[in-house]
Parts: sequence; structure tokens; C-alpha cells
Amino acid sequence: MTASARLQGFGQRLKTYLLSANDGMLMRHFFHGLVVTSLVFIVIDWSELNTANQAHPGFDPVQPETAPVLPPALTEGEPQNAPSEITADPGTLKQAIRFELKPGGILLAEGSIEPGAAGRFAGEIEARGEYVKTVLLNSPGGSVGDALAMSKLIREKKLGTRVAAGALCASSCPIVMAGGLTREAEKGAVIGVHQIFNGSKEKLSPEQAMSDAQRTTADVSRHLEEMGIKSGLWLHALETPPDRLYYLKPEELQDFALTTDTGAPVAAVKE
Repeated sequence: MTASARLQGFGQRLKTYLLSANDGMLMRHFFHGLVVTSLVFIVIDWSELNTANQAHPGFDPVQPETAPVLPPALTEGEPQNAPSEITADPGTLKQAIRFELKPGGILLAEGSIEPGAAGRFAGEIEARGEYVKTVLLNSPGGSVGDALAMSKLIREKKLGTRVAAGALCASSCPIVMAGGLTREAEKGAVIGVHQIFNGSKEKLSPEQAMSDAQRTTADVSRHLEEMGIKSGLWLHALETPPDRLYYLKPEELQDFALTTDTGAPVAAVKE
């Protein structure tokens, strides 16, 4: 049987069925057809959105499996080179921040500041107590709220902060550094700032996102002022898009008081 004959046969059977079917049956079949058609369009729309999202990856500082270390993913342009070589292992920096007590009263804080990091940090300080004198930072940043809480605890306990040569302290990490009673950056330390942004998977309305950003900006500005940090540091952060970093020069670290000249130098880290 040819394709034309088969088509004619199908048309005749369909005509006979429609003439014999009652209105209720026809309505059910019509409804089922609408459901199937809707599902087809939903699948097509989802596929197109998924493809578009893959073509425009976002930067999420609290998702270690996807977060680039430095610099964040650029939406356009070329990345600015860091002023010094970062010798820290990228894989380690992408992991949730870990804490390790080193000789000389140094507590190493290394990795991304994920939500909840401040609670774990407080537990470490509570457990180590009198042994900790300095927090050694090596972090690409992350949760601003947790960074603020860690910074406040560091000042409350009158600890020092330090960034070693080849280490990274970026994004929200300088907020933690600001809490140190004494603050040090070795030659070759890489320290950078940028704008705050919503790094969670929750998609906020433009109004809510703006409100949250302004409130967080106020919290950070107030805290940095209380820590004795000059406003120029935060102004550079506000001027720098979240997919870039403003790298602080050694003289800027001193001018903005992110590093201090007072206090005896902390002991060198020993492996």
C-alpha cells in the first residue's frame, strides 16, 4: 500500500469516528490534545532557557564546585593580572574555609567563606582560646555576613590578622582582615576588593536586591569605620564591578589603614 493510500484510509477512518462520536468524547480528546501541546511548549521553553543560562555563567562565591578563584568570571573585557603570583592551590581556595592551628599562635583560615563559616570559626576560637594570637588569611572571599561576624570576633578577642606572600585575600576577605588589632600583608600578598552582590541561587526582585545591597553596604561601611579603616578602601570596592577585582597596592594598604605599623611582627608560619 502506498503512502497516499494509507493517508486516504486514515482520513476516512477519522471522518467516520468524528461523525459517530458524541460531544463529551470529542471534548475530552480536545482537552487531552491541549495538555500534550502545552507540555511540548514547556519542554521547548525550558530547553531554550537552560541553553541560555549555560551560555551566560554566573559567579557564585559560595559554590566551591563552580566558583573561579581569581579573577571572577568576566562578562566582558579581559581580566586584570594580579600584581603578584598567587602560589596558593586553587583547589584548596575553592573549598569551604578550613582552620588549622599552626606553631607560634597562628590560626590558618584558608578557603572560601561559605554561609555558616562564622559559626565554625567561633567554635575554633572557643576551642583554641588562649593559643591563638594571629589569624593567617588565604581566601577568595564569599559570604559578607559571615566575614563581618568573623571580623568582629577577631577584634573582640584582640587578635592580629595577616596575609602571607603568595596568599590571596579578596572580595569579603579584607573585611575579615580589618578586624585584626594588628594587620599585616607580606610583600607578594594579593589583596583585592569589589562590589557586593547576591551570590546565592535565590533570584530576588530588583527592588529586594537593591534594598539588600544598600543595607549590606551600610553594615560594611559602619564596621570598617569602627575598625579604623579609611573610607577610600570601600569606595574602591563600590566602584569595581563584581566580576572584577581592584588590587590594592602596598602604599594603598597603608593609606587606607588596612595594614598597621604598630605591634610586634607575628612569628613565621612553620609547616
